[in-house]
Amino acid sequence: MTLDLPARGAAQLYLVGRFACRVGDTDLRLTPTAERVLAFLALARRPVRRHQLAGTLWPDVTDRQALARLRSALWKVPAAHRRALVEADTTTVALHATATVDLYDLDTEGADESDRTSGAPIPRGELLPGWCEEWVLIERERLRQLRLHALEDRSARACGLGRFVEALDAGLEAVAQEPLRESAHRRVIEVHLAEGNAAEALTQYESFRRLLRAELGLSPSDAMRTLVRPLLGRPAD
Repeated sequence: MTLDLPARGAAQLYLVGRFACRVGDTDLRLTPTAERVLAFLALARRPVRRHQLAGTLWPDVTDRQALARLRSALWKVPAAHRRALVEADTTTVALHATATVDLYDLDTEGADESDRTSGAPIPRGELLPGWCEEWVLIERERLRQLRLHALEDRSARACGLGRFVEALDAGLEAVAQEPLRESAHRRVIEVHLAEGNAAEALTQYESFRRLLRAELGLSPSDAMRTLVRPLLGRPAD
């Protein structure tokens, strides 16, 4: 039997905005089941037991049938590139150690402070849009929160360094992605205050206050009101 040769170049998976897979310079066309196997492995970030993987992806069939479908899905990955995509033994399956995943750009777990404060591009778009599996929904919300925190952190760092255009851009992007998120609005107000633009800071505050009242019937927090109180000469509403 002739063994498959390792593919030239590492595999690249794209999960944000759409599913796509590339090995070296080759864009791969995969079956929907193969896409879900690779996506699950990418989101797991570790080797997964075959029974767990098969049972999660095919919960409505017997264990034996689910394992057979998993073998079929893996076999349908183009043979010339299979070894660049997955590592498997008799009990576990994992994404290949050299494969890269766009989602990991936002995963700062274990990174040092210099990594977390870098100005690397923040992936935009929804994780695997149109996919409704529970294991996707959990990671989709995680990505949303990571993105918002990354934007807010970038805004605060840039503001502290006097890079106000960058700080305002990051803060406003966070506001655009989640208009009811108070911490994002606070970042924008802090940038305006750092630049000495009191009127713009008050405009941002009033815009958020009206939106919060109209949508949720709530008022800004004490921290938010304290931020603008010196500009009003009276307690903020």
